[in-house]
Amino acid sequence: MAQEIVDKLLNELVGRLEKAYGRELVSVILYGSAAAGDWHPGYSDLNVLAVLQQVGAGQLEKAEKIFQWWREQGNPSPLLMAEHEVRASADCFAIEFHDMAERRRVLFGDDVIAALVIDDRYYRAQIEHEVRAKLLRLRQKAGGVLHDQRLLLRLMLDSVSTFVLLGRHALRLAKGQAPWRKHETVRALREEFGIPGESFERLLRLREGGEKARPAEAPALFEKYLEEISLLADSVDRLETGGSES
Repeated sequence: MAQEIVDKLLNELVGRLEKAYGRELVSVILYGSAAAGDWHPGYSDLNVLAVLQQVGAGQLEKAEKIFQWWREQGNPSPLLMAEHEVRASADCFAIEFHDMAERRRVLFGDDVIAALVIDDRYYRAQIEHEVRAKLLRLRQKAGGVLHDQRLLLRLMLDSVSTFVLLGRHALRLAKGQAPWRKHETVRALREEFGIPGESFERLLRLREGGEKARPAEAPALFEKYLEEISLLADSVDRLETGGSES
């Protein structure tokens, strides 16, 4: 049932983009957890790349109502890029393009990722920046909800997928490959970097409905969560900068 809802939403999105852009629309690609078969209602986003012949003020104006509708469905706005930008951005968006290269679903038009050469010169730095920036943001948000156990728990549930994803990229950088399933990623982080992953595992099980949440556990869980994210950041910091292209 969930997959039927996802497919209906994606078809509606593509239809709206086609209507708005016509021949300007080059490609629409689904990537991330939904493309990898690891999507969970209520927590996972539908991540979409929309490629146009060019992107200017006029194209953005056409996107406004479409993107507003898409956000109302609980998803982030699609990444809107010009065709030439995809090739030019292969070094600074290595995380996103590696995700697309390994798991994607072409919803419309050309597969602009198939022949893309991803430049990994800044890959390690991007991973570390994302982990540390999102850790800082997590602390900022937590500062306003520490005494509300339910909101604190929700904050962790909403963010754990992102940190596990970044952990997967740390593994990929260290080993050349990494599992896609989140629980497998956490186990691999334990084996490769010695990160216990207890908070990650607990939050993932809560997201999936396999265990019942206890708001009273939120403070202790949050303390462990911060420790494990910090261990992830330090692990990435110790990795050598990759200089190859893939």
